[in-house]
Amino acid sequence: SHFSALRTGAELTCYCYSICLEVMRRFLLLYATQRGQAKATAEEICEQAVEHGFSADLHCVKYTYFCNGGKVIDKRLQELGARHFYDTGHADDCVGLELVVEPWIAGLWAALTEHFRSSRGQEEISRALPRASNAALRTDPVKPELLHLESQVELLRLDDSGRKDSEVLQQNAVNSGQSSALIEDFEASLIRSVPPLSQASLNIPALPPDYLQVHLQESLGQEKSQASVTSVDPIFQVPISKAVQLTTSDAIKTTLLVELDISKTDFSYQPGDAFSVICRNSDSEVQNLLERLQLADKRECCVLLKIKADTKKKGGCSLQCILTWCLEIRAVPKKAFLRALVDYTSNSAEKRRLQELCSKQGAADYSHFVRDACACLLDLLLAFPSCQPPLSLLLEHLPKLQPRPYSRASSSLFHPGKLRFVFNIVEFLSNTTTVVLRKGVCTGWLATLVDSFLQPNTRVSREDSGKALAPKISISPRTTNSFHLPNDPSAPIIMVGPGTGIAPFIGFLQHREKLQEHHPDGNFGAMWLFFGCRHKDRDYLFREELRHFLEHGILTHLKVCFSRDAPVGQEETPANYVQDNIQLHGKQVARILLHENGYIYVCGDAKNMAKDVNDALVEIISRETGVEKLEAMKTLATLKEEKRYLQDIWS
Repeated sequence: SHFSALRTGAELTCYCYSICLEVMRRFLLLYATQRGQAKATAEEICEQAVEHGFSADLHCVKYTYFCNGGKVIDKRLQELGARHFYDTGHADDCVGLELVVEPWIAGLWAALTEHFRSSRGQEEISRALPRASNAALRTDPVKPELLHLESQVELLRLDDSGRKDSEVLQQNAVNSGQSSALIEDFEASLIRSVPPLSQASLNIPALPPDYLQVHLQESLGQEKSQASVTSVDPIFQVPISKAVQLTTSDAIKTTLLVELDISKTDFSYQPGDAFSVICRNSDSEVQNLLERLQLADKRECCVLLKIKADTKKKGGCSLQCILTWCLEIRAVPKKAFLRALVDYTSNSAEKRRLQELCSKQGAADYSHFVRDACACLLDLLLAFPSCQPPLSLLLEHLPKLQPRPYSRASSSLFHPGKLRFVFNIVEFLSNTTTVVLRKGVCTGWLATLVDSFLQPNTRVSREDSGKALAPKISISPRTTNSFHLPNDPSAPIIMVGPGTGIAPFIGFLQHREKLQEHHPDGNFGAMWLFFGCRHKDRDYLFREELRHFLEHGILTHLKVCFSRDAPVGQEETPANYVQDNIQLHGKQVARILLHENGYIYVCGDAKNMAKDVNDALVEIISRETGVEKLEAMKTLATLKEEKRYLQDIWS
């Protein structure tokens, strides 16, 4: 999400209304969204605008690049001479929009008031500024004289109107009793702060209202299946028929290929399609969480949920099932969750630290010790032993465990009745109170499932292993997309897929090989593949398969780069990535896209690779056609609209 406030003669204009002799202060509010929260946030701003004496004209704008609409508008308005009257905010839903959005909105009204006051000196502000509970959340500097005296007073106390005065006084006594000399002997950590935060008055968010009533009862019926706890549909339970490690043991990342037997289902797919794996949480983490919540003896109990002020009951799963299949127990707790945990923490020092982490003043500590450290609920409960939240609080705040999407790495023509996919086993250090090596929720689970029959790093053969392998997983098709081979097989295509991003292109090549076998006299366009990995001898995925496609004329151009291998006779070499190879073949790339009605497909990392490839394409088009980069960007946008520039990317 991107929030920006600018002023120009046209975009932000004051209109006078004679009704009741009031002056309506008016501004234009744009939001860019597909299925995100931007619209809801914009509507919330509109509602608050009326309360603060403003009027917002709300409009939706269309954007081409993911989450880039606000940035494009912001940059363009500044190019036209507009100036910010309020600092831009950038929010990320992955770590909690409230970290930026709520303070940004809260500070917007004072900034707007000051802007209208300075631009229309004759206007007198007839109403007070917002209460400090909102104003104190501002992230931008606002002139001190704009703050109401009440705001200054409110800053001296915890912003929690629900607490009794005696509780506040008791907490202040604890805070003031802490020894500064003692605290300075320590470094800040998840469980401990240092001055000035440890001695600061805090503005903490209001306590989120609870809305669930939870009851545990002895299980009376058969446990629900894993497929029944997810909302995706349809669900197919299919056995794993093969698992192969594609990388060597000394590779930085371990990459696995897993094959599923879908022959007894009506699951169908095209090369380029994605599908979802319904995954589960780690058994050991679920067990540890149950023990920490003192609910281990209730694991088989049925959980009955009731929404307050309603009679509709939900539930029916056991507690073990809900924690295993339904809730994202690895999710980084948002500030609202930390605020809710405060009221279930008995130790005063632990309570203070949780208050700091969810407060405005503790934003840096929250980012460092919670978000960046990938802390989860279990980490917090182990770090703060006196915190004893009820089960209902977990069910209200933990997000739903989502199915994980994967690209298909096979063609049904090449592997009838089979579906293959490729993934890296995600591993990371979670450094909270202790350093813990964790694996990804889904990739770690899948790796455990196939560990007993995992084949070593060899060429992935077409033949089955001949063993009847028992493990089954649940999968579901994903919404149809356009990441498919062109309807016209004579159209040339460029494929860009470093690392596991090569997966859908293996399906493309397998499919093309079968088509060419069936139509030997057909007219088939050129197929370019730009692939990259770290080391030629460690993680060159599908090396033999690509050589086969190249030798048989299926793949016409294979351009591979190795970012960590040094040339013979040199100790080091500059990093060499797919975007560098694309630049080296810029003339051919431009010819295919601009003169031969070709297609380009990009699969892999969205944060770095996809952006760098896009920038390289802009430079190539600008250079080869002699136009400005803005015109080159428009050309790429046109290719996207024509479905000739397609991306399957992930964060």
